[in-house]
Amino acid sequence: MGKTFAEKALARAAGRTEVCAGEIVDAQPDVVLSHDNTAAIYRLFKQIGVSRVKHPERLCITLDHAVPAPTTQHAQNHAEVRRFVEEQGVLHFFEVGRGICHQVLSEEACVLPGQLILGADSHTTHFGWLGAFGAGVGRSEVAALWATGELWLRVPESIKVVLTGALPFGVTTKDFCLKLIGDLGQDGGLYASVEFHGDGIERLSLESRMVIPNMMAEFGAKTAYLPPDEAVFEYLAQRLPRRKVPAPVNDQAGLRQMAIYPDADANYVATYVYDASALEPMVACPHRVDNVVGISAVRGVRVQQAFLGTCTNGRLEDIAAACEVIRGRKVAKGTRFLVIPASSEVLREATARGYIAELLDAGAMIGVPGCGPCMGNHMGVPAVGEVTISSANRNFRGRMGTRDSEIYLASPAVVAASAVTGYITDPRELLG
Repeated sequence: MGKTFAEKALARAAGRTEVCAGEIVDAQPDVVLSHDNTAAIYRLFKQIGVSRVKHPERLCITLDHAVPAPTTQHAQNHAEVRRFVEEQGVLHFFEVGRGICHQVLSEEACVLPGQLILGADSHTTHFGWLGAFGAGVGRSEVAALWATGELWLRVPESIKVVLTGALPFGVTTKDFCLKLIGDLGQDGGLYASVEFHGDGIERLSLESRMVIPNMMAEFGAKTAYLPPDEAVFEYLAQRLPRRKVPAPVNDQAGLRQMAIYPDADANYVATYVYDASALEPMVACPHRVDNVVGISAVRGVRVQQAFLGTCTNGRLEDIAAACEVIRGRKVAKGTRFLVIPASSEVLREATARGYIAELLDAGAMIGVPGCGPCMGNHMGVPAVGEVTISSANRNFRGRMGTRDSEIYLASPAVVAASAVTGYITDPRELLG
C-alpha cells in the first residue's frame, strides 16, 4: 500500500523510513511559529526550568493580533516578546505592521515544501498551499518544542478531495471551502490530513490556493495539503534570499527535490469529488461556519459592517476583487467598510496599483496590516445587534468581540458588494 502525504511528511520529520496512520511519532519540526502569544508561551517555558531555546533558528515570531497595541497590557505583552527575541537570538522576528504570521512567513520563504511547521495558531494549516505539513498546537506544546526541539504527534488518517473543472465567474475558492464545510460539517475533517487534488486545483492562482488549507482549520483538519507545482517553486525561489536563516536549498531545483507527493495507491478514509463549474457564491450564516447557504437564501440581509482581510482573504487578489466590485460606487450610508491588507507587502502593491485610492474614494477604511477585528480584541468590533459580513474564517457567537451581534462569512467580492448596497448582495448582480 502506498503512502499519503501526511505519512511521508511525518516519517521525514521523525527520521523514520515509513510510518502509518494512527502511529505516534516523535517529530522534529523545521519551523515553530508563534505571534503575540509568545509572551504567554515564554512564561510556560520558564516553568519547565530551561533557560535557552534549543533551536532558536527554527523560531518564527510575528506581532500581528493586536497591532498597533490598543492597550497598555497589549503594549507590555509586545515588549516582553521583543525581550525574548533579543535574549534568545531569534532572527525571524517580524514587527508590528509587517502583517499576519501565515502571510508573512509565506512571503519570507520561512516554510518550504515537505517541511513540518507547528504553530501556536490554529490556522497553521495554511502552509499546506506550499506542500508543507502545517499544524496548530497549544501553547504548552510550543513551550515544550522550544525546550526539546521535538513533539509527539499522531499520524492522521487522510481524506482526499478532488476539484475538477474551472470556477465560474464570481465564484472563488472561499465559496468552494464553505460548500465543502457546509456539506460535511465543521468536524468533517477532524484530526485528518485533507489532501486536495484535481485539475481544478492545478489551474488556481497561488493566492486562491492559499485560502483552501487555511479554511481547513474550520473543517477540524490537523493539516491540509495541495501538491506543489512549478508556480510554487518559482514563488519561493524568488524569496529565498530574504531568509535570515540559510535555507537547505537555494533554487527551484532544490525546492523541487524537497517536495513530497502522495503515492497513487495511498489509502484514504474518504474521497469527495466537486465540480468547480457547478459552484456558486456561498455564505456561512451565524453562528456556525457550517451553517452554509447559497447567497440567494440570504440576499437582502441588512449589514452595518463589511470586513475584508485576515489570513484567509486579505491578499492582493482579494483587494483587487473588491475594487472591481466597488469601482465607480460608494459605500452605502449606514454601512462601514473596513479593509485590512494581510501584510505590508500586500499594502504596498495594492497602493502601487491604485487599489487603496479606489477604496478610499469609495468611503472604505484602511487598517494596519494584521489580524484586525478577526478575533475580537482590536479594531472593528461591532455594536450590539449589528451584522457584519466578513471574509474571515470564523463566525461563532462573540468571535469579533460582541456576543450579541451576527457574523456572516463570504468571499471578498460578496463583502464588497454588500458594502456598497448595505445588504448581502451577489456581486454578479453588480458586475453583470
